[in-house]
Amino acid sequence: MEDDQIYRRRAEGIVSVYMTFPDEPTAARIVAELLDERLIACANLLPGARSFYRWEGEVQDEVEVVAFAKTLEARLGRVVARVRDLHPYDTPCIVALAVAGGFGGYLEWVREEAAS
Repeated sequence: MEDDQIYRRRAEGIVSVYMTFPDEPTAARIVAELLDERLIACANLLPGARSFYRWEGEVQDEVEVVAFAKTLEARLGRVVARVRDLHPYDTPCIVALAVAGGFGGYLEWVREEAAS
């Protein structure tokens, strides 16, 4: 197998969307909606994240659930809009991270799933 098939240095057009949620049921519900609407290829939920931030002048210390969803950059606007519609926070954390590279087979799978 050629190195390019194993590892692609560039994963053009693929992004990982980092999001936080107040609890696992909320995160799972929203991720399921994104999957049902074929806006993302997949997502990982990481419960138990401890988040520190300032909100309305007060420092907050909250337990949240982190989600990483993989999708196409072309779908990012729709993903952000849909998460904002479904999310209980007024200002949800939704941050897209460019994917620099990875396993070629996986990257192609993300492209196929998110493009459908």
